[in-house]
Amino acid sequence: MKLELRSAMLPRLSVYILISLPVLLVQGSTADKKKSPATPATPPPRPPAPLGDPSWALGLRLYQALRSDSGSVNTVFSPLLVASVARSSWVEGRRAPLPASSKTSSRPHPPPRLEPMLGSLVSTALESFAKANGTSFHLHASSALFSKQAPPVSQAFVKDSQARFRVQHQPLGKGDSKADLKQLHGWVKAGLGGLEGAPLAAEIQAKAGALILASALRFKGLWEREFSEESTDQRTFLGKKYTKVMMMHRAGLYRHHEDMENMVQVLEVPLWQGKASVVFLLPFHVESLDRLEKLLTLELLSKWLEKTNISSVIISMPKANLTSTLSLQKQLSALGLTDAWDQNAADFSGVSDKSKGKVHLGAVLQWASLELSAHAGKADVDLEEENIEKPKLFYADHPFIIFVRDNTTGALLLMGALDHAEGEALHDEL
Repeated sequence: MKLELRSAMLPRLSVYILISLPVLLVQGSTADKKKSPATPATPPPRPPAPLGDPSWALGLRLYQALRSDSGSVNTVFSPLLVASVARSSWVEGRRAPLPASSKTSSRPHPPPRLEPMLGSLVSTALESFAKANGTSFHLHASSALFSKQAPPVSQAFVKDSQARFRVQHQPLGKGDSKADLKQLHGWVKAGLGGLEGAPLAAEIQAKAGALILASALRFKGLWEREFSEESTDQRTFLGKKYTKVMMMHRAGLYRHHEDMENMVQVLEVPLWQGKASVVFLLPFHVESLDRLEKLLTLELLSKWLEKTNISSVIISMPKANLTSTLSLQKQLSALGLTDAWDQNAADFSGVSDKSKGKVHLGAVLQWASLELSAHAGKADVDLEEENIEKPKLFYADHPFIIFVRDNTTGALLLMGALDHAEGEALHDEL
Protein backbone atom coordinates (compact mmCIF):
# COMPACT_ATOMS: atom_id res chain seq x y z
CA MET A 1 0.00 0.00 0.00
CA LYS A 2 2.69 2.52 1.01
CA LEU A 3 4.85 1.61 -1.98
CA GLU A 4 1.89 2.15 -4.32
CA LEU A 5 1.18 5.59 -2.90
CA ARG A 6 4.80 6.65 -3.14
CA SER A 7 4.91 5.64 -6.78
CA ALA A 8 1.69 7.55 -7.45
CA MET A 9 3.21 10.72 -6.04
CA LEU A 10 6.52 10.57 -7.94
CA PRO A 11 7.87 13.95 -9.05
CA ARG A 12 6.40 15.04 -12.36
CA LEU A 13 9.73 14.57 -14.16
CA SER A 14 9.80 10.89 -13.21
CA VAL A 15 6.21 10.46 -14.29
CA TYR A 16 7.04 12.19 -17.57
CA ILE A 17 9.84 9.69 -18.25
CA LEU A 18 7.67 6.72 -17.31
CA ILE A 19 4.99 7.82 -19.75
CA SER A 20 6.99 9.21 -22.63
CA LEU A 21 9.32 6.28 -23.21
CA PRO A 22 6.71 3.55 -23.88
CA VAL A 23 4.51 5.94 -25.84
CA LEU A 24 7.27 7.19 -28.09
CA LEU A 25 8.59 3.66 -28.59
CA VAL A 26 5.15 2.57 -29.76
CA GLN A 27 4.99 5.51 -32.13
CA GLY A 28 8.48 4.79 -33.45
CA SER A 29 7.61 1.17 -34.21
CA THR A 30 4.83 2.29 -36.56
CA ALA A 31 6.55 5.27 -38.17
CA ASP A 32 7.70 3.29 -41.23
CA LYS A 33 4.07 2.53 -42.09
CA LYS A 34 3.12 6.20 -42.37
CA LYS A 35 4.06 9.23 -44.40
CA SER A 36 7.22 11.20 -43.70
CA PRO A 37 7.12 13.34 -40.55
CA ALA A 38 5.37 16.62 -41.06
CA THR A 39 3.68 19.21 -38.94
CA PRO A 40 0.42 20.49 -40.47
CA ALA A 41 1.06 23.73 -42.36
CA THR A 42 -2.10 25.32 -41.01
CA PRO A 43 -4.13 24.13 -38.01
CA PRO A 44 -7.79 23.22 -38.50
CA PRO A 45 -10.25 26.10 -38.09
CA ARG A 46 -11.46 26.81 -34.57
CA PRO A 47 -15.10 26.05 -33.73
CA PRO A 48 -17.28 29.02 -32.75
CA ALA A 49 -16.47 30.33 -29.26
CA PRO A 50 -18.69 29.40 -26.28
CA LEU A 51 -19.44 33.06 -25.57
CA GLY A 52 -22.88 33.88 -26.93
CA ASP A 53 -23.84 30.24 -27.56
CA PRO A 54 -27.11 29.28 -25.79
CA SER A 55 -26.08 25.66 -25.20
CA TRP A 56 -22.87 26.74 -23.41
CA ALA A 57 -24.72 29.40 -21.40
CA LEU A 58 -27.32 26.88 -20.29
CA GLY A 59 -24.69 24.20 -19.68
CA LEU A 60 -22.48 26.33 -17.47
CA ARG A 61 -25.40 27.58 -15.35
CA LEU A 62 -26.80 24.07 -14.90
CA TYR A 63 -23.34 22.69 -14.13
CA GLN A 64 -22.72 25.26 -11.41
CA ALA A 65 -26.16 24.62 -9.91
CA LEU A 66 -25.66 20.86 -9.94
CA ARG A 67 -22.17 21.08 -8.46
CA SER A 68 -23.29 23.33 -5.63
CA ASP A 69 -24.47 20.09 -4.02
CA SER A 70 -21.50 18.89 -1.96
CA GLY A 71 -22.48 15.27 -2.64
CA SER A 72 -22.21 15.65 -6.42
CA VAL A 73 -19.73 13.14 -7.88
CA ASN A 74 -18.98 12.36 -11.53
CA THR A 75 -21.60 14.71 -12.92
CA VAL A 76 -22.42 14.50 -16.63
CA PHE A 77 -25.34 15.89 -18.62
CA SER A 78 -26.31 17.16 -22.06
CA PRO A 79 -27.16 20.88 -22.22
CA LEU A 80 -28.24 20.41 -25.83
CA LEU A 81 -30.84 17.77 -24.98
CA VAL A 82 -32.12 19.78 -22.02
CA ALA A 83 -32.43 22.74 -24.38
CA SER A 84 -34.22 20.64 -27.01
CA VAL A 85 -36.95 19.37 -24.68
CA ALA A 86 -37.34 22.75 -22.98
CA ARG A 87 -37.45 24.62 -26.28
CA SER A 88 -39.93 22.19 -27.78
CA SER A 89 -42.24 21.91 -24.80
CA TRP A 90 -41.99 25.26 -22.99
CA VAL A 91 -41.07 27.89 -25.59
CA GLU A 92 -42.78 26.38 -28.64
CA GLY A 93 -45.58 24.84 -26.56
CA ARG A 94 -46.66 28.22 -25.22
CA ARG A 95 -48.62 30.46 -27.58
CA ALA A 96 -48.96 33.45 -25.28
CA PRO A 97 -46.04 35.69 -24.22
CA LEU A 98 -44.38 34.98 -20.90
CA PRO A 99 -46.34 36.38 -17.93
CA ALA A 100 -44.92 39.62 -16.54
CA SER A 101 -43.88 37.81 -13.36
CA SER A 102 -41.49 35.65 -15.39
CA LYS A 103 -39.93 38.61 -17.17
CA THR A 104 -38.88 40.62 -14.15
CA SER A 105 -37.67 40.04 -10.65
CA SER A 106 -37.51 42.21 -7.56
CA ARG A 107 -34.21 40.67 -6.59
CA PRO A 108 -31.14 42.92 -7.12
CA HIS A 109 -29.42 40.30 -9.32
CA PRO A 110 -32.10 38.14 -10.96
CA PRO A 111 -30.99 34.96 -12.73
CA PRO A 112 -31.01 35.00 -16.55
CA ARG A 113 -34.26 33.79 -18.07
CA LEU A 114 -34.18 30.37 -19.65
CA GLU A 115 -35.92 31.36 -22.88
CA PRO A 116 -33.11 33.46 -24.44
CA MET A 117 -30.75 30.50 -23.97
CA LEU A 118 -32.88 28.29 -26.21
CA GLY A 119 -32.31 29.85 -29.61
CA SER A 120 -32.73 28.36 -33.08
CA LEU A 121 -29.21 26.91 -32.86
CA VAL A 122 -30.67 23.93 -30.99
CA SER A 123 -32.30 22.25 -33.99
CA THR A 124 -29.28 23.00 -36.22
CA ALA A 125 -26.88 21.49 -33.68
CA LEU A 126 -29.04 18.38 -33.23
CA GLU A 127 -28.94 17.82 -36.99
CA SER A 128 -25.17 18.30 -37.06
CA PHE A 129 -24.61 15.73 -34.30
CA ALA A 130 -26.96 13.28 -36.00
CA LYS A 131 -24.92 13.50 -39.22
CA ALA A 132 -21.64 12.89 -37.36
CA ASN A 133 -22.98 9.86 -35.48
CA GLY A 134 -21.11 6.69 -36.43
CA THR A 135 -18.04 8.57 -37.68
CA SER A 136 -16.75 10.92 -34.97
CA PHE A 137 -18.57 9.08 -32.19
CA HIS A 138 -21.19 6.49 -31.30
CA LEU A 139 -24.26 8.25 -29.98
CA HIS A 140 -27.59 6.98 -28.67
CA ALA A 141 -29.92 9.86 -27.82
CA SER A 142 -33.65 10.19 -27.24
CA SER A 143 -35.93 12.95 -25.97
CA ALA A 144 -39.60 12.68 -25.11
CA LEU A 145 -42.52 14.54 -23.61
CA PHE A 146 -44.53 12.23 -21.37
CA SER A 147 -48.05 13.29 -20.41
CA LYS A 148 -50.00 11.93 -17.44
CA GLN A 149 -53.77 11.84 -17.96
CA ALA A 150 -53.58 15.20 -19.77
CA PRO A 151 -55.95 16.69 -22.36
CA PRO A 152 -55.30 15.51 -25.96
CA VAL A 153 -52.00 16.80 -27.29
CA SER A 154 -52.05 18.75 -30.56
CA GLN A 155 -50.85 16.62 -33.49
CA ALA A 156 -49.34 19.73 -35.09
CA PHE A 157 -47.24 20.20 -31.93
CA VAL A 158 -46.18 16.54 -31.95
CA LYS A 159 -45.06 16.70 -35.59
CA ASP A 160 -43.22 20.00 -35.13
CA SER A 161 -41.43 18.80 -31.98
CA GLN A 162 -40.28 15.63 -33.70
CA ALA A 163 -39.17 17.37 -36.89
CA ARG A 164 -37.33 20.32 -35.34
CA PHE A 165 -36.16 19.08 -31.94
CA ARG A 166 -36.38 15.26 -32.18
CA VAL A 167 -38.75 15.18 -29.20
CA GLN A 168 -41.39 12.46 -29.24
CA HIS A 169 -44.67 12.40 -27.30
CA GLN A 170 -45.59 9.42 -25.18
CA PRO A 171 -48.57 9.20 -22.78
CA LEU A 172 -48.00 7.63 -19.38
CA GLY A 173 -50.41 4.91 -18.31
CA LYS A 174 -53.10 5.28 -15.64
CA GLY A 175 -51.06 3.37 -13.06
CA ASP A 176 -49.36 4.66 -9.92
CA SER A 177 -45.85 6.16 -9.54
CA LYS A 178 -44.21 2.72 -9.66
CA ALA A 179 -45.87 2.02 -13.00
CA ASP A 180 -44.76 5.43 -14.28
CA LEU A 181 -41.15 4.76 -13.25
CA LYS A 182 -41.23 1.32 -14.87
CA GLN A 183 -42.41 2.87 -18.14
CA LEU A 184 -39.79 5.64 -17.93
CA HIS A 185 -36.95 3.20 -17.24
CA GLY A 186 -38.03 1.01 -20.15
CA TRP A 187 -37.90 4.05 -22.42
CA VAL A 188 -34.50 5.05 -21.01
CA LYS A 189 -33.00 1.62 -21.66
CA ALA A 190 -34.07 1.79 -25.30
CA GLY A 191 -32.76 5.37 -25.57
CA LEU A 192 -29.37 4.34 -24.18
CA GLY A 193 -29.01 1.52 -26.67
CA GLY A 194 -29.72 -1.25 -24.14
CA LEU A 195 -27.78 0.26 -21.23
CA GLU A 196 -29.66 0.24 -17.92
CA GLY A 197 -30.11 3.80 -16.65
CA ALA A 198 -29.42 4.42 -12.96
CA PRO A 199 -32.60 4.79 -10.89
CA LEU A 200 -33.81 8.22 -9.81
CA ALA A 201 -32.97 9.29 -6.27
CA ALA A 202 -36.61 10.19 -5.59
CA GLU A 203 -39.88 8.84 -6.96
CA ILE A 204 -41.83 10.79 -9.55
CA GLN A 205 -45.26 11.75 -8.30
CA ALA A 206 -46.98 12.63 -11.57
CA LYS A 207 -50.43 14.10 -10.96
CA ALA A 208 -53.12 14.28 -13.62
CA GLY A 209 -52.14 16.86 -16.23
CA ALA A 210 -48.39 16.57 -15.54
CA LEU A 211 -45.88 16.75 -18.38
CA ILE A 212 -42.51 15.03 -17.87
CA LEU A 213 -39.63 16.13 -20.10
CA ALA A 214 -37.14 13.29 -20.40
CA SER A 215 -33.89 12.83 -22.31
CA ALA A 216 -31.36 10.02 -22.46
CA LEU A 217 -27.90 10.06 -24.03
CA ARG A 218 -25.04 7.60 -24.34
CA PHE A 219 -21.82 8.86 -25.93
CA LYS A 220 -18.51 7.25 -26.89
CA GLY A 221 -16.05 9.42 -28.77
CA LEU A 222 -13.79 8.00 -31.48
CA TRP A 223 -10.45 9.79 -31.40
CA GLU A 224 -8.79 11.08 -34.53
CA ARG A 225 -5.68 9.17 -33.45
CA GLU A 226 -5.81 6.05 -31.33
CA PHE A 227 -4.43 5.64 -27.82
CA SER A 228 -2.43 2.47 -28.40
CA GLU A 229 -3.37 -0.55 -26.29
CA GLU A 230 0.34 -1.32 -25.95
CA SER A 231 0.83 1.89 -23.98
CA THR A 232 -2.11 1.30 -21.61
CA ASP A 233 -1.21 0.37 -18.05
CA GLN A 234 -2.45 0.53 -14.47
CA ARG A 235 -1.85 3.73 -12.50
CA THR A 236 -3.24 5.53 -9.46
CA PHE A 237 -6.06 8.06 -9.87
CA LEU A 238 -6.02 10.62 -7.06
CA GLY A 239 -9.69 11.55 -6.82
CA LYS A 240 -12.35 11.46 -4.11
CA LYS A 241 -10.85 8.07 -3.42
CA TYR A 242 -7.42 6.85 -4.48
CA THR A 243 -7.97 4.00 -6.95
CA LYS A 244 -5.90 1.86 -9.28
CA VAL A 245 -7.23 2.34 -12.82
CA MET A 246 -6.24 1.64 -16.41
CA MET A 247 -4.58 4.74 -17.84
CA MET A 248 -4.12 5.30 -21.58
CA HIS A 249 -1.23 7.30 -23.02
CA ARG A 250 -0.40 9.03 -26.28
CA ALA A 251 2.08 11.60 -27.61
CA GLY A 252 0.81 13.83 -30.40
CA LEU A 253 -0.05 17.31 -31.67
CA TYR A 254 -3.03 18.92 -29.95
CA ARG A 255 -4.47 22.32 -29.16
CA HIS A 256 -3.11 23.11 -25.69
CA HIS A 257 -2.83 26.06 -23.31
CA GLU A 258 -1.44 26.55 -19.81
CA ASP A 259 -2.93 29.33 -17.70
CA MET A 260 -0.11 29.92 -15.23
CA GLU A 261 -2.07 32.43 -13.15
CA ASN A 262 -5.09 30.15 -12.62
CA MET A 263 -3.00 26.96 -12.63
CA VAL A 264 -5.03 25.04 -15.18
CA GLN A 265 -4.27 23.19 -18.42
CA VAL A 266 -6.66 23.31 -21.37
CA LEU A 267 -6.50 20.48 -23.90
CA GLU A 268 -8.65 19.93 -26.99
CA VAL A 269 -8.59 16.45 -28.53
CA PRO A 270 -10.27 16.08 -31.95
CA LEU A 271 -12.58 13.22 -32.75
CA TRP A 272 -12.53 11.36 -36.04
CA GLN A 273 -12.81 13.58 -39.15
CA GLY A 274 -12.79 16.67 -36.93
CA LYS A 275 -16.58 16.97 -36.72
CA ALA A 276 -16.48 17.17 -32.93
CA SER A 277 -13.88 17.51 -30.21
CA VAL A 278 -13.40 16.89 -26.50
CA VAL A 279 -12.07 19.66 -24.27
CA PHE A 280 -10.44 18.95 -20.90
CA LEU A 281 -9.74 21.37 -18.04
CA LEU A 282 -7.13 19.96 -15.64
CA PRO A 283 -5.78 21.72 -12.52
CA PHE A 284 -1.98 21.79 -12.32
CA HIS A 285 -1.99 20.00 -8.97
CA VAL A 286 -3.95 17.26 -7.23
CA GLU A 287 -7.03 18.94 -5.77
CA SER A 288 -10.80 18.81 -5.87
CA LEU A 289 -12.55 20.80 -8.61
CA ASP A 290 -14.00 23.41 -6.25
CA ARG A 291 -11.41 26.08 -7.05
CA LEU A 292 -11.61 25.58 -10.81
CA GLU A 293 -15.41 25.54 -10.80
CA LYS A 294 -15.50 28.92 -9.05
CA LEU A 295 -13.36 30.37 -11.86
CA LEU A 296 -15.56 29.18 -14.71
CA THR A 297 -17.30 31.80 -16.82
CA LEU A 298 -18.15 31.81 -20.51
CA GLU A 299 -15.70 34.68 -20.99
CA LEU A 300 -12.83 32.76 -19.40
CA LEU A 301 -13.66 29.54 -21.25
CA SER A 302 -13.71 31.41 -24.56
CA LYS A 303 -10.40 33.07 -23.69
CA TRP A 304 -8.77 29.75 -22.80
CA LEU A 305 -9.93 28.06 -26.00
CA GLU A 306 -8.83 31.01 -28.11
CA LYS A 307 -5.34 30.81 -26.56
CA THR A 308 -4.82 27.12 -27.32
CA ASN A 309 -2.13 26.43 -29.89
CA ILE A 310 -1.03 23.29 -31.70
CA SER A 311 1.63 21.84 -29.40
CA SER A 312 3.41 18.57 -28.77
CA VAL A 313 1.64 16.95 -25.82
CA ILE A 314 1.95 13.65 -24.00
CA ILE A 315 -1.52 12.71 -22.75
CA SER A 316 -2.29 10.30 -19.95
CA MET A 317 -5.87 9.84 -18.84
CA PRO A 318 -7.99 7.10 -17.30
CA LYS A 319 -10.32 4.83 -19.14
CA ALA A 320 -13.60 5.79 -17.51
CA ASN A 321 -17.36 5.83 -17.87
CA LEU A 322 -19.24 8.82 -16.45
CA THR A 323 -22.94 8.30 -15.73
CA SER A 324 -25.60 10.52 -14.17
CA THR A 325 -29.34 10.43 -13.53
CA LEU A 326 -30.67 13.91 -12.86
CA SER A 327 -33.90 15.62 -11.88
CA LEU A 328 -33.54 19.28 -12.88
CA GLN A 329 -36.57 21.06 -11.42
CA LYS A 330 -34.60 23.05 -8.83
CA GLN A 331 -31.86 24.07 -11.27
CA LEU A 332 -34.23 25.08 -14.10
CA SER A 333 -36.45 27.00 -11.71
CA ALA A 334 -33.38 29.05 -10.73
CA LEU A 335 -32.96 29.91 -14.43
CA GLY A 336 -36.47 31.33 -14.67
CA LEU A 337 -38.58 28.27 -15.50
CA THR A 338 -41.01 28.90 -12.66
CA ASP A 339 -44.62 29.30 -13.88
CA ALA A 340 -44.43 26.01 -15.81
CA TRP A 341 -44.66 24.00 -12.57
CA ASP A 342 -47.81 25.79 -11.38
CA GLN A 343 -50.97 24.24 -12.82
CA ASN A 344 -52.84 27.55 -12.56
CA ALA A 345 -50.09 29.74 -14.06
CA ALA A 346 -48.61 27.35 -16.64
CA ASP A 347 -49.29 28.11 -20.30
CA PHE A 348 -49.03 25.05 -22.54
CA SER A 349 -51.68 26.25 -24.99
CA GLY A 350 -49.44 25.22 -27.89
CA VAL A 351 -49.35 21.65 -26.57
CA SER A 352 -53.09 21.37 -26.05
CA ASP A 353 -56.04 23.70 -26.70
CA LYS A 354 -57.55 22.53 -23.42
CA SER A 355 -54.43 22.97 -21.29
CA LYS A 356 -55.54 26.03 -19.26
CA GLY A 357 -55.63 25.05 -15.59
CA LYS A 358 -55.14 21.39 -16.48
CA VAL A 359 -51.55 20.98 -17.73
CA HIS A 360 -48.31 21.72 -15.86
CA LEU A 361 -44.70 20.60 -15.82
CA GLY A 362 -44.14 17.66 -13.49
CA ALA A 363 -40.43 16.88 -13.97
CA VAL A 364 -37.41 17.38 -16.20
CA LEU A 365 -35.26 14.24 -16.15
CA GLN A 366 -32.05 13.22 -17.86
CA TRP A 367 -29.96 10.07 -18.01
CA ALA A 368 -26.46 10.53 -19.49
CA SER A 369 -23.41 8.35 -20.08
CA LEU A 370 -19.98 9.41 -21.39
CA GLU A 371 -17.28 6.81 -22.08
CA LEU A 372 -13.56 7.60 -22.35
CA SER A 373 -11.81 4.80 -24.24
CA ALA A 374 -8.70 4.33 -26.37
CA HIS A 375 -10.59 3.79 -29.64
CA ALA A 376 -10.19 5.92 -32.76
CA GLY A 377 -12.16 6.09 -36.01
CA LYS A 378 -11.28 4.13 -39.13
CA ALA A 379 -7.89 2.49 -38.68
CA ASP A 380 -7.17 1.97 -42.38
CA VAL A 381 -6.69 5.67 -43.20
CA ASP A 382 -3.09 6.83 -43.57
CA LEU A 383 -2.57 9.87 -41.33
CA GLU A 384 0.48 12.10 -41.48
CA GLU A 385 3.17 11.24 -38.97
CA GLU A 386 3.34 13.85 -36.22
CA ASN A 387 6.59 15.62 -35.45
CA ILE A 388 6.80 15.53 -31.63
CA GLU A 389 9.30 17.97 -30.14
CA LYS A 390 9.68 18.95 -26.46
CA PRO A 391 6.20 17.78 -25.50
CA LYS A 392 4.15 19.18 -22.66
CA LEU A 393 2.75 16.69 -20.13
CA PHE A 394 -1.02 16.43 -19.63
CA TYR A 395 -1.20 13.89 -16.82
CA ALA A 396 -4.86 13.50 -15.82
CA ASP A 397 -4.40 11.40 -12.68
CA HIS A 398 -6.72 13.68 -10.67
CA PRO A 399 -10.19 15.28 -11.14
CA PHE A 400 -10.89 17.20 -14.36
CA ILE A 401 -13.76 18.86 -16.24
CA ILE A 402 -14.78 17.66 -19.68
CA PHE A 403 -16.79 19.13 -22.59
CA VAL A 404 -17.92 17.60 -25.90
CA ARG A 405 -18.67 20.15 -28.61
CA ASP A 406 -19.75 20.20 -32.23
CA ASN A 407 -17.06 21.82 -34.37
CA THR A 408 -19.50 23.08 -37.01
CA THR A 409 -22.03 24.91 -34.87
CA GLY A 410 -19.94 25.16 -31.69
CA ALA A 411 -22.83 23.70 -29.65
CA LEU A 412 -22.16 21.94 -26.34
CA LEU A 413 -23.44 18.35 -26.42
CA LEU A 414 -22.04 17.15 -23.10
CA MET A 415 -20.45 18.63 -20.00
CA GLY A 416 -19.24 16.84 -16.92
CA ALA A 417 -16.67 16.28 -14.22
CA LEU A 418 -14.66 13.20 -13.32
CA ASP A 419 -14.12 13.27 -9.54
CA HIS A 420 -13.65 9.55 -9.05
CA ALA A 421 -12.43 6.76 -11.33
CA GLU A 422 -13.70 3.27 -10.58
CA GLY A 423 -11.00 0.82 -9.55
CA GLU A 424 -9.37 -0.97 -6.62
CA ALA A 425 -9.56 1.46 -3.69
CA LEU A 426 -6.40 2.58 -1.89
CA HIS A 427 -7.66 5.13 0.63
CA ASP A 428 -9.78 8.30 0.90
CA GLU A 429 -8.08 11.62 0.32
CA LEU A 430 -9.95 14.56 -1.22
